[in-house]
Amino acid sequence: MKFRKLVFVSVLAIVLALSISAASDDRKDDVNDATIESSDYSSAQGRWLLQTKRTRRVTCKKFPGICDAKGSPGPQCCKKKCVNILTDRQNCGKCGKKCKYNEICCKGKCVNPSFNKKHCGGCNNRCGNGEYCV
Repeated sequence: MKFRKLVFVSVLAIVLALSISAASDDRKDDVNDATIESSDYSSAQGRWLLQTKRTRRVTCKKFPGICDAKGSPGPQCCKKKCVNILTDRQNCGKCGKKCKYNEICCKGKCVNPSFNKKHCGGCNNRCGNGEYCV
């Protein structure tokens, strides 16, 4: 009789221990799932930050040949940027020469498109004979 009680109690203890460990594993899985869901945004953001840190900005000051590459804004290098000095308002004709507020850069010269007969309303837009650029 004592042997049966001992076996019954030990089996009951084992079953209880297994059920408690299974319940705690389920809770850990729920916590891990919640953690994964909440950290998806932060881990994606972290990956994005790592990618931006790894990309280095190549400047034309160190590598002047990049201004000649296809898709470059222009062939000249002004203040570490590739520009076209024939059309850029901030570097018109040479680096650092800025056009006034009402002027545009045409062929490396600052012109006012409201009054210039050779560049009426835009670059290389001539007014007809006897017409005024307004």
